Amino acid sequence: MNSAIAQSRPFGQRYAFVVVGVIFVSLLIAAGLRSAPAVMMVPLEESLGWRRDVISFGAATGIFLYGLAGPFAAALMERIGLRRTLVGAFVLMSGSTALSLFMTEAWQFVVTWGVFSGIGSGAVATVLGATVVNRWFKTNRGLIMGLMSASSATGLLVFLPLLASLAQSGGWRPVALAVSIATACLIPLVFLLVPERPSSIGTVRFGAEADDVPPVSPASQGNFIAHTLGTLKRAATTRVFWYLFATFFICGFTTNGLVGTHLIAFCSDQGIGEIQAAGLLSLMGIFDLIGTTFSGWLTDRFDPRKLLGVYYSIRGLALIYLPFSGFSGTALIVFAVFYGLDWIATVPPTLRLTNEAFGDRSGPIVFGWIVAGHQVGAAAAAYFGGVMREMQGDYQLAFVIAGMTGVIAACLALLINTDRPSFDPEPQTA
Repeated sequence: MNSAIAQSRPFGQRYAFVVVGVIFVSLLIAAGLRSAPAVMMVPLEESLGWRRDVISFGAATGIFLYGLAGPFAAALMERIGLRRTLVGAFVLMSGSTALSLFMTEAWQFVVTWGVFSGIGSGAVATVLGATVVNRWFKTNRGLIMGLMSASSATGLLVFLPLLASLAQSGGWRPVALAVSIATACLIPLVFLLVPERPSSIGTVRFGAEADDVPPVSPASQGNFIAHTLGTLKRAATTRVFWYLFATFFICGFTTNGLVGTHLIAFCSDQGIGEIQAAGLLSLMGIFDLIGTTFSGWLTDRFDPRKLLGVYYSIRGLALIYLPFSGFSGTALIVFAVFYGLDWIATVPPTLRLTNEAFGDRSGPIVFGWIVAGHQVGAAAAAYFGGVMREMQGDYQLAFVIAGMTGVIAACLALLINTDRPSFDPEPQTA
């Protein structure tokens, strides 16, 4: 198979952009899967009579496993291969969502949309982008990671109104069917167009010299689970890991955890319809694509710590502004533009800092654990927002507190020091 690819793909180093294109679409569709339970909640409640807290538990299970699976997926990509891992993930996602069409009990939703789709989508997440960037690019890493990070967040925001339209017209089953078909279509695309490494098609990483030999991860041999946990154990002894983990926890807390889960409900409290609120999320998605890609370009040129300081400050101030904005059309557009530009612009500089601190060999796995912190923060904010709404009667204090955590993250980012005198030294070359 690799020799066939080598003969039929005479693009040299530029074939890396073909791989990026396939991964971009993969991240986009996987993000759409993760947004689906939000629009299926009411139709499931109405058609099957399930309690909303039970449905929420299934969705929360998927979010949690989506984050937890990341570091193990990064190690598995080294152990059995990138292509095999992705194909297996899409088979799992497509099969589990198709199986959910026959659900009659709530526990089946937890298993299909929670456990199986959570694990599968966790392999097609931010950590996948980090692995592809390290394998296929020597230069322009920040720009490419920004583009792929934007695809994930944009997929979540753009697919939400599309899936909501399906749910509104036909209930939850058309949503499940659409997701199953979309993920199944990616299986041949990945199998045919994504070689294992640049060397598989007789080339080197983009921007590298002809004699470039990329580092090989220790996870390529031995027990990948033990290596993943061992990498976490060693990373956890460093201060930089906890700074990165804390800032990304706040990143999740202030994005898909609070805004992604509760913004529509917040707008509803202000008399704004669900379709209009979903459109606001779509507008954020468009500006996120611009902002995060531009963030990647900036990451290649400027101090990533200062960039994070700016990003988290802007996000924090935007969240504090929203409850006092009056929710007029102009105010919401201003919020959508500034917040959208900053939605997940933090990913490229965070990945660069992770690679600088932990090296190209262990960087993707450590980054996977940092992304897991992002999902823990998102889950905490999803629950926190609901609790504050019940206690206060509105979301105002929840958004103000979230904004304050953004300012804290900006301060933490400036304290990061990526010097790594002994952690995961790169192999010496003669």
